Amino acid sequence: MAKTWIPMTHSEGQSARQAHVALPQGTFEREMGKEGFFGPAAHLYHQNPPTGWIDWEGPLKPRAFDTAKFADAVDCPWKAKLLMGNAHVKYRHLLIAQAMDHLVRNGDGDELLFVHAGSGALFCDFGHMEYGEGDYIMLPRGTMWRLEPASPSKILMIEATNDSYRLPDKGLLGPHAIFDPGVLQIPRIDDPFRAQQKNGPASGGSNWRVVIKRRDQISTVTYPFNPLDVVGWKGDLTAVKLNWRDIRPLMSHRYHLPPSAHTTFLASRFVVCTFVPRPIESDPEALKVPFFHNNDDYDEVIFYHQGQFFSRDNIHPGMITVHPCGFPHGPHPKAFAAGAKAARKETDEVAVMLDTRDALDIAPAAESVEFKGYVGTWNPEGFKQAAE
Repeated sequence: MAKTWIPMTHSEGQSARQAHVALPQGTFEREMGKEGFFGPAAHLYHQNPPTGWIDWEGPLKPRAFDTAKFADAVDCPWKAKLLMGNAHVKYRHLLIAQAMDHLVRNGDGDELLFVHAGSGALFCDFGHMEYGEGDYIMLPRGTMWRLEPASPSKILMIEATNDSYRLPDKGLLGPHAIFDPGVLQIPRIDDPFRAQQKNGPASGGSNWRVVIKRRDQISTVTYPFNPLDVVGWKGDLTAVKLNWRDIRPLMSHRYHLPPSAHTTFLASRFVVCTFVPRPIESDPEALKVPFFHNNDDYDEVIFYHQGQFFSRDNIHPGMITVHPCGFPHGPHPKAFAAGAKAARKETDEVAVMLDTRDALDIAPAAESVEFKGYVGTWNPEGFKQAAE
């Protein structure tokens, strides 16, 4: 059903004429909105930072987790560590170092892989492709696939449970903005693919197992031949690969764009955005860092891939932050101060953001590598909880 919002535009007291531009002297802007950054919004101008808390009790708080501490490799993607999820998305961390001796198939939804580290080969129903650091690989639901790492590979796995990945509507920008579909790569039926059809599993023997996940339960089907035996295919459904280096982000030198402008993939109940290096706003009146905003409809998850993260302190590559729906958040104090001084002219960060319309449940694997002092990093001197 289409939404009919209550139509109202008003201004009261001291406020900016435009969001994120020329804030009243000494104020901190907070955006409160509906439907992420797509619905009605209000901009409130505070005398103090909305993140200036000095204590926090209860489960609703910003959290951070350090996947760099995971060192145990597994031999199957379905053994990847579940970090968080809900009925519509599963968010896993996979560390794999050896060639898989079986195939896997996800019967629960499309799978999106993001390669944080490592390289190797992926074989699937549609053929063969090489993968490396910074690649997204989208595998349609039901695809058979396996990995042959050339080096230990750390991979984010984001499952669109009972759903499919799509590209965002680019509207007036046209279909070639952000990334041209021409940069998408697909698997090939090439010599390596034909060669693997003749080979048995890496563990020896001639039988191939297909390990199928459906409703988070595992079934195994065994074949006396390699099921990746296609000689050709046609159609408009296939696995696709996109590297973050092929993303050319939207920019405005006079206005700080919301995260939704950086959407890369979307499903029905969540979006995946990619933050890549870009020039920082040069207009002296424009905000230079993300604005304070409420999480009123979405849980926000950011995986930090590489670079210096211009809105955060105490964060290094491999870490994940989670800002649940229900409270305002924004840049750390040092980052906010640096932005006010226009100390940096461009960002060098690469990060993957997951925004979910439904609350996420944090799994024990994530809690085992939690940075529990993260909630205090907005006010480290006055906060009671010590960092671990």
